[in-house]
Amino acid sequence: MNDTMVTVVGNVVDSPRRVSLNDGSVTNFRIASTARRYDTSTQQFVDAGTLWVDVECWNGLSSNVSASVSKGDPVIVQGALTTHSWESENGRRSAPRIRAFAVGPNLNRGTAVFKRDRPARAAEPADESTTAPDVSGFDGAPGNFGNPTTGLTLGRDYEADAETLEEMNADLSSEPAHA
Repeated sequence: MNDTMVTVVGNVVDSPRRVSLNDGSVTNFRIASTARRYDTSTQQFVDAGTLWVDVECWNGLSSNVSASVSKGDPVIVQGALTTHSWESENGRRSAPRIRAFAVGPNLNRGTAVFKRDRPARAAEPADESTTAPDVSGFDGAPGNFGNPTTGLTLGRDYEADAETLEEMNADLSSEPAHA
């Protein structure tokens, strides 16, 4: 399939609308992305044209977007660009649409607090003699990061429990100097 993949940085211009359908749930919203350029004659930044685009988010992304995104939020949307066409009283109409694979806050414009969908299950030690985790359930597919039989999770950068985090030593005085 030759999808046209795009990443659009903009602002949400209407409240996301979530609808449950027979084949899953979908959340739709619209974003506006206005390009800015530096005008050397006036020595200031000026707005260029605005791209208005509809965004559709399906299933798990649908519920996360509807719970997290509001009108006015600065967002970054990544997905496949399509054209939505329909018949109106004025004839055939069309508008660009992004089938989103990822939506997130634009951290250049503020801060965010991330909350995982499902808390990670703590792995119970199965056998002291086993040093490597059982990775038989990992097939390399996106979203399959662990073995459901053992409860082990691969690729975790941190655990939710503060006791499992180690303090960093910020003293770099013993580091060799680079020329």
